[in-house]
Amino acid sequence: MDFADIVGTVTGAGLILLTVTDVFHTLLYPHGVGPLCKGIIRGLWLLSRRLRGRVSPMAAPVGMAAVIGTWAFLSIMGWALIYLPHMPHGFIYADGVPQAGDLSEAIYVSMVSLSTVGYGEIVPASPWLRFVVAAESVTGFGLLTATVSWILQTYPALSRRRSLAHDLNLFREAAGTRGFAALDPGHAAALLESLARNISAVSIDLMAFNESYYFNEAKHRGFLPPALAYAHQLATEAVDSRNTDLQFAGRMLHAALDDLAEVLRGKFGHAGPTSSEVFESYEARHRHRGSPKDRAARKPGGFPED
Repeated sequence: MDFADIVGTVTGAGLILLTVTDVFHTLLYPHGVGPLCKGIIRGLWLLSRRLRGRVSPMAAPVGMAAVIGTWAFLSIMGWALIYLPHMPHGFIYADGVPQAGDLSEAIYVSMVSLSTVGYGEIVPASPWLRFVVAAESVTGFGLLTATVSWILQTYPALSRRRSLAHDLNLFREAAGTRGFAALDPGHAAALLESLARNISAVSIDLMAFNESYYFNEAKHRGFLPPALAYAHQLATEAVDSRNTDLQFAGRMLHAALDDLAEVLRGKFGHAGPTSSEVFESYEARHRHRGSPKDRAARKPGGFPED
């Protein structure tokens, strides 16, 4: 191989290493996210916010699809650059198959190998190339299963977040202006403890699935940020009550909210010394504050109809 072939091979290996590293940090590392994944999803999220004046619910799903496409593209190009110096003499061609030996042919071999299709009209001749092609097939199968698992794990986390927002909204509507006075103290304490557990689950989801933060809700009832202010109000009222069960439940809810605020502050850069200020920053970043719905949502007791 000449110098250009060596450079191409090293570049291809670098692209493969970059892809594997990003997949590892995004899908396998417990509380991390790969730089490519974070950059693509956050970039599309910010672009949507800039173009629309508010975040589009499609920004994060499109971002996840773009991440998967980027992983596949980098893998295909990386392996193709490794094959290119050995095209066509390093491969055996079936009868009638033209031997171009160029980059497009190397990309084709790489795509067939990564997708594990294996048509068989172009196969490696030397043992080490056979090993490389087999390694790419294993990588492709792993990438496919990993991305499917990523999707299947992300959407349950989003469902838990939506469910929490719905529960808070239902609690507000059911309690009305009387608040805790409309409920038996023991029942109210149990509900607050349940809310605290659900908020803790959302905090864990945000740490484990960073990309779920960039999903914005199309339906206002499932939109969590404004509901967190009401949860904070409930916790404060419970702590100030005379009932010991409510006081304990209020402290538990306060602790869960503080943990969530710390995740938002540490992982996603929301400023604010208090949890309330962090939640205000969270709401402002996820929705354009000048929109009619946003103004209605910030009125006392106001969650506009979808």
